[in-house]
Amino acid sequence: MPEFSDLTKILTALFLVVLNGFFVAAEFALVKIRLSRIEHMVSEGRLFAKTARWLAQRLEHSLSACQLGITMASLALGAIGEPAFAHFVEPILRWLGVESEAVVHGVAFAISFTVVTALHLVIGEQAPKVFAIRKPEGLLLACALPLKIFYLLTYPLMFILSVSTDALLKLLGATDKNKSAIPYTEEEIRALLREAHVHGNLTRSEHSLINAVFEFDDLVCRRIMVPRNDVDFIDINDETDGVLAMIRRTKHTRYPVCDSSLDSVLGVLHVKDITGANIQPGFQWTSLMRPPKKVPENMPISKLLRHFQGTHQHMAFVVDEYGMIIGIVTLENVMEEIIGDVADEFDVEEPEIVPDGQDSYIVLGSTAVSSLENRLGIQFEEADVDTVAGLLVHQAERLLVAGDVIELPGVTAKVLSVSDDRATKVRFTLSRDPD
Repeated sequence: MPEFSDLTKILTALFLVVLNGFFVAAEFALVKIRLSRIEHMVSEGRLFAKTARWLAQRLEHSLSACQLGITMASLALGAIGEPAFAHFVEPILRWLGVESEAVVHGVAFAISFTVVTALHLVIGEQAPKVFAIRKPEGLLLACALPLKIFYLLTYPLMFILSVSTDALLKLLGATDKNKSAIPYTEEEIRALLREAHVHGNLTRSEHSLINAVFEFDDLVCRRIMVPRNDVDFIDINDETDGVLAMIRRTKHTRYPVCDSSLDSVLGVLHVKDITGANIQPGFQWTSLMRPPKKVPENMPISKLLRHFQGTHQHMAFVVDEYGMIIGIVTLENVMEEIIGDVADEFDVEEPEIVPDGQDSYIVLGSTAVSSLENRLGIQFEEADVDTVAGLLVHQAERLLVAGDVIELPGVTAKVLSVSDDRATKVRFTLSRDPD
C-alpha cells in the first residue's frame, strides 16, 4: 500500500479535526434544541427540518452516532496527526543545525503534539461546541443530512454498542429510559420566562400575565375576598328610601340581602332586577333576590372560578371553619389576580401602596402581605395572616391604635389610622444600615 506524502498526511489530519468538530457540533445542537422548536421549523418548511426531526426522535441513537464519529475521528487523528506534523518539523530542525537524533525527535514530538492538541481543542471541540450552543437551529439543519447518512451506515455497529450499553446500565440499576427526560419544575419554567423576557422574546405584560397564572392556583378565597367590614349590604329592616340611597351612593352591581347583618344572609340582589320594578315604601327586597352561594375560606380560586362558571352567579359568601361569613368574593376579585386591577367607571379605589418620600410608603391595612413584600423587596417572617393589618397585630400581639410604631425586619411601621380595631393606613419606612 503506497505511503501518503507529508502534505497529504497533514491535510488528512486537518480533515479529521474538522470532522471531529462536525460531530461535536451536531451532538450539542441536538441536545440544545427542543423538539417543539424542530416541529415549528418543519411547519415552516425549512430545508432538512424533517431530517432533523427524524434524528431528534431517535435522540439516544443519534447521540451515539455523534459519539461514535467523535471517537473514530479522534483515534484516527492520534494515529495520523502527530507523526505527520513531526515528520514535517524534523527537516526544519535539521536545517536549523540540530544534529542530535534524540533532540530532533523530542522537539518534533513536542511541537507536533502541541499543534495537534491545539487544533483538536479549538477547531475540533471548543469552537463547534460554543457555536452549537449559541445557534443550534441553523447548525442542526446544516448537519442533519450528513449525520443521518452516517447514522444509517454505522447502524449495525451502533446497534451492538447500544445493546452493550443497555446491558451495562441494567447491571448498574438504570433501567428506566423515560427518567432521562426530566420535566421542568415550576421554578425552572419561571426562570426560563424571566430569561425570555430579558432577551425580548416576552413583553412585560406577557411575562406578568404568565407569572400570575402560575400563582393563580396557590391563592385561596380568604386571600382575595372583601372582608365583611367592607361589605355593603341591603338590610330588609331598613327603609326603602335609605336602601335606594345606599345603592346610588355605592354603585355596586350586586348586593347581599341580609336580616340586620351578614350573620343572617338571605340572598343576593342584582341591580338589573330593580330596573322596571315598582319600588314603593315597604318594598320586599326578598322578592327579587337570588339564593346565596357559600364557599369555604380555603377553597383555591381556580375552583372558585369553576364554581362561578357552574352556578352562573358571580358573588359568593366566604365561610370560615366555624360557619361564620367572613367576607364576600366576586368574579372580578378572581380575574384581578390574573390580569391586574379592573376598576370600572364607578370604582373609586385608593392605591394600596403610595410612595411617601425617600424609602417611605403609605400602605393600606387591607394590602396583601405578599404585595408589600414584592414592593419593598423584604421577606417578613412567616405568619398565618393575609393583610398588612393582620401582620402588624401578629407582631404587636395586641390591637393597634393610631400612633403605634412597630419594628419589623428591615422596616419600621407607624400606624396612621385605625377603624373598627383594624389599622387602615400605615407608613412603612425602610431601615438604613449604619455606615
